[in-house]
Amino acid sequence: MKDEYPEENELKQIRNWEIAGKDTTNENLHSNIQELIEFIQERWRYTGNYFQLNGRYLELHTGGWSGNEDIIHALRLNLFWMIYWQKSVRGGHYYFKLPESFEIK
Repeated sequence: MKDEYPEENELKQIRNWEIAGKDTTNENLHSNIQELIEFIQERWRYTGNYFQLNGRYLELHTGGWSGNEDIIHALRLNLFWMIYWQKSVRGGHYYFKLPESFEIK
């Protein structure tokens, strides 16, 4: 991160993050999702109420910060978004529902 903004190579990693891969076991899938979430969280500005993971539910709130918006844009281009996105609310609020057997580690 440069000046707390995610760098282009980090955004590219998010865009290209492999969710399922060749090994589609639940354990591998959950590991990949967990690693992606941790990667994003490390780069997310204003964690606390702006980044919430509660069981199977992930909430991302950008707080209007353009770096968080860049992360959201990168995530939209990943299969994760297509599978787990539930809704977006005007003002930078994004909600995801993770796999049924997902557990926070």
